[in-house]
Amino acid sequence: MALSEIENDISDGKEGEADIIFKACLLGGFTESKETKSIISSLPKVHGDPTASEFTMERFVVIMNRYQEQPHLLDPHLETMLNMILEFIRDENAPPSLVHLGFKFLYIMCKVRGYKVFMQLFPHEVSDVQPVLDLVSNQDPKDTETWETRYLLLLWLSMTCLIPFDLSRLDGHLESNGGKVREPVMDRILAIAKAYLSVTDSSRDAASVLISKFMTRPDVKQKRLGEFVDWSLTTISHTSDLSIENVRVLDGALQSLAKLFKHGKRDDLLQYAPAVLRCLEQKRLSESSEAKLRKLGVKLTQRLGLTFLKPRLAAWRYQRGSRSLAANLSMSQSTAASSAVTPEVETQEQEEDYDIPEEVETVIEHLLVGLKDKETIVRWSAAKGIGRVTGRLPKELADEVVGSVLDCFSFHETDNAWHGGCLALAELGRRGLLLPSRLTDVVPLIIKSLTYEEKRGACSVGSNVRDAACYVCWSFARAYEPKELMPFVTQIASALLITAIFDRSVNCRRAASAAFQENVGRQGTFPHGIDILTAADYYAVGNLNNCYLNISVYIASFPEYTKSLIDHLVAMKINHWHGVIRELATKALHNLTHLVPDYMATTVLPQLLTMAVGIDLHARHGAILACGEVTHALYKVGLETSRSVVDMIPPECVDALKKIHQTLHDRKQYRGFGGELMRASVCSLIEKLSLSKMPFKDDPIITGWQWIIDDTIKTLHLVSRRAKDGIVAVLVSALSALCQEYYQTSEGQAEPQIQDMLVSQYLEGLKNKEMLTRSGSALALGCLPRFMIHGKLKQILKGLQQLCTETQKEGSFTDARIDAVRSVAQVCVKAGVCADGSPDAALCSENVAEVYNLLLSSMNDYTRDSRGDVGAWVREAAMSSLMDVTLLVASSAPEILLPDQVKAMMCCLAQQAAEKIDRYRAHAGKIFLLLLHSTEPVVPHIPHREELLTIFPVETTTDLNWKAPSQAFKYITQLLGLPEYQCHTLLGLTVSVGGITESTVHFSSLYLFGYLKGIQKDSVTLGEFGETLLKIFRDNLQNDRASIPFLNMLTQMLANGCFEIFTTQENHPFCVELLTLCKEFKKSKDVSKLRSCITVLCGLVQFQGDVKKKILSQLLLLLCHPFPVIRKTTASQMYEMLLTYDDVVEPEFLDDVMTLLSDTNWENNLATVRTHRNQLCDWFGVPKPQPVVKVS
Repeated sequence: MALSEIENDISDGKEGEADIIFKACLLGGFTESKETKSIISSLPKVHGDPTASEFTMERFVVIMNRYQEQPHLLDPHLETMLNMILEFIRDENAPPSLVHLGFKFLYIMCKVRGYKVFMQLFPHEVSDVQPVLDLVSNQDPKDTETWETRYLLLLWLSMTCLIPFDLSRLDGHLESNGGKVREPVMDRILAIAKAYLSVTDSSRDAASVLISKFMTRPDVKQKRLGEFVDWSLTTISHTSDLSIENVRVLDGALQSLAKLFKHGKRDDLLQYAPAVLRCLEQKRLSESSEAKLRKLGVKLTQRLGLTFLKPRLAAWRYQRGSRSLAANLSMSQSTAASSAVTPEVETQEQEEDYDIPEEVETVIEHLLVGLKDKETIVRWSAAKGIGRVTGRLPKELADEVVGSVLDCFSFHETDNAWHGGCLALAELGRRGLLLPSRLTDVVPLIIKSLTYEEKRGACSVGSNVRDAACYVCWSFARAYEPKELMPFVTQIASALLITAIFDRSVNCRRAASAAFQENVGRQGTFPHGIDILTAADYYAVGNLNNCYLNISVYIASFPEYTKSLIDHLVAMKINHWHGVIRELATKALHNLTHLVPDYMATTVLPQLLTMAVGIDLHARHGAILACGEVTHALYKVGLETSRSVVDMIPPECVDALKKIHQTLHDRKQYRGFGGELMRASVCSLIEKLSLSKMPFKDDPIITGWQWIIDDTIKTLHLVSRRAKDGIVAVLVSALSALCQEYYQTSEGQAEPQIQDMLVSQYLEGLKNKEMLTRSGSALALGCLPRFMIHGKLKQILKGLQQLCTETQKEGSFTDARIDAVRSVAQVCVKAGVCADGSPDAALCSENVAEVYNLLLSSMNDYTRDSRGDVGAWVREAAMSSLMDVTLLVASSAPEILLPDQVKAMMCCLAQQAAEKIDRYRAHAGKIFLLLLHSTEPVVPHIPHREELLTIFPVETTTDLNWKAPSQAFKYITQLLGLPEYQCHTLLGLTVSVGGITESTVHFSSLYLFGYLKGIQKDSVTLGEFGETLLKIFRDNLQNDRASIPFLNMLTQMLANGCFEIFTTQENHPFCVELLTLCKEFKKSKDVSKLRSCITVLCGLVQFQGDVKKKILSQLLLLLCHPFPVIRKTTASQMYEMLLTYDDVVEPEFLDDVMTLLSDTNWENNLATVRTHRNQLCDWFGVPKPQPVVKVS
């Protein structure tokens, strides 16, 4: 948003979007001042406790990090907080842990505010020198836990070095009482600094700061500067960069020299500069493998260059005036114009008197090499160096430097050189060193950089170049008067907008948007700038689809930008290496066609047709897609102007469109990897040309188009998995459009021969051995228009039914089954409903039952393979298909919808809505509510409609989140109270309550037990519920998917006393039947099933009567099970059972039983275990099991 708009919003008193953003992102002040002081005050209490210390520090870090973007807000409070911590540190009795903790807090503050500002707050009186020096001396440089202490002490020492007294005054009498000579303060500081220049942590950076402050003191530079420079050069010369240790040493030496030449006086350092430059040349740091060393080499080189040149501001530089936008806006045009200084008024005397040292050429050469480095940090440092050094050169030499920078923009150079060149140009422009006369050379290069992209293998490079080019445009907006950039406005504006909406990288799009905004605000000459900015702001360009399909259309509606956007798409994006970009570009061309239809038809389409049969695969793919999109868009334009598409497109283009398929076929370009792209693009072309009503009816090309569709269906198994979905989608669309346009007679009927051929061919494909061919054939049948289905409906439904039922029994071809289920609904919807109609022409009373049976059986598809529950995909498709068919029948002929069909459908949906997988539960729940609340049409025969509407009021259709177990199960468990839904709902809840997902188990069991608690005292209702439970158990005995979760659910029910009312009655039928069913598992080999059965048997012990003895008999039998793990589990569960229920065994035997159960090793051999088991039988009063003798 432009600044002027924001100001207007604020001045009008309206709280618009800008105000909201400001309130959300900008902090008004340091609001946690009291809390931080309280935290600091607590340090003496927490320093000894590692946990409390860590917690306190984490809280302090959270507070400080809030101010990373606005650290200046801390300034009024920093000194107070610093002094509070320094009180602890200066206390002689303070324990080391408190001192180190205090420095950790200081480092957190320093990191947020920046060391340059923070170090100035340290006290730097004369009295501070000796204590700080002693503290530093006492530190262990190898202690990895206290590096923050050393880092901040070195910064503090740097500040104490600024005292304006000779350091020798601090030495006093160097001879101590013992006669031992003490080291002077100056030597001690220098020794510490040198020592810390080679350490592994951040103290090395602080040591380089110390060097820059210490060595520039008047007394030190006289005595030690030359010596230190020699030491540094010796270190650099004699240290290789082949080991980590040596890299650290070089880093410290180079960093200290760079800071020294930055902060030192030129007169003091000039004598050493040639020697340092020679040392760097000999070291050849630009060839080092370490990026940091190369960066420091460039940094030091530029500082040497600035030392060689006198500090002066180039008189010839271009000056725009005030850099403040507010100041510029308030100045009149005349004032602004008069403030601009042009190079013509400069005199040459000053420049002629000033000789440039020869070393400067070497410096510039090294900086230009740095611009091409492979690391961004090196290029950025070199670019800043170019800007700084050029600012001190005469005009002619500076122009030569600019020329050398422009040489980076050669297509022989790498993307690194282009990036470095852009950064350098931005720096030169920002500093006024790029004169307006050079803009004619520079602007075309920047335009190229804005679209620079170079393919490397499977991806591309160049996003950093484009980003840097946006920075150049941004800097130019601030550097030049509008009149200087006026000749280039159209080029720059178009290029920036192209990058802002069509660049693949979101960073580049946002950078271009920001640069465009800066130019609109500063220059004021960009056409329609404010209007475009509101549509293409920072947030809007974040979505790539939005950029290509919406924003581009708005921008192209301004004539200045229309053709440039279209030309860029054709030249750069149709042939892009990334498939998504190519597809978006073709859609964008479709959307832009209506703005300049004649240009698209006569200029763009011929270019696309040439590319469509070219050599480059990506260009061919994009061009074929674009041909279809542009033709279809021209057809839409023709509808508005009452012209046919062939009247708008030149005849040679119509012929070329027709020949694309044959050309590809003759060249055999439908084969191999490229064949996938060609098949997809040609199918898309077929669809678009058919929708455009091209006059190709009865043309041989139609046979060719049908062949490519059919051949693609037959060879789908050869297509890569990632491309399959895309090809199938366009294939189905192409077939539907082709049939609709070219296989229909004038009477609206299908051409019989073609209809018979296609239907029989696709029905035969449903039996193909390849799954994807079956899948493609099913989808092909589903997409046929109504006139193609007429008279063939019975055959089609029978074929789809056979595919579903046969493969479901075999548990194979799941993907084909999904598509067949979807196609059933599509075929029914297209055929329509007629109650008394023919079953071969429409959905009627004769065939509606078989359709429902097919879809309802698919709702019970629980096929599993290596991918997991793949049947869930079939169930999802079946739910959607049931909804479509039901709404269709209810709207046209509700009388053919039988109550049993509706009941079965609603019960199946209720079951799915109670199951454990969130996605499918949500899908089922939404369809359930949609059918329940549907008013146009009303679905008849829904059981318990009134009760359901009470449970699920109309608000739940939008407010209920079915994916959240906490919400879904609260409602679905209420269906247990409705007899028609109880069984299916409980079956769905079984896999949820007995599952393993914690949240699902928790909430499903919570609401299930809540329902059971409500019917606890109603023996009739609870008895009906028990019968339902037994029915589910009985029906799913051999179904592990349901039986194991059922046993887990039953265990929880018994443990929660849900059937307490039954336990008072002896030999209650519920318990007897459960025991009978559990006996079915005793021969099972499934350990998990046996374990679940054991827990259920232990829970059943609470029932009274003879059944208790039978339960104990089963448990005691399991104590001698062939599997040791089952014996051990049974003993463990029985032990817990005895702790829970006190009436299982006689009191006098209880201790003996529990001791035997716990102390016996039940994993021993069966003969040993059987003895203990028989003893338990005696104590429990249960007959001992007799071994069965096998008769041979």
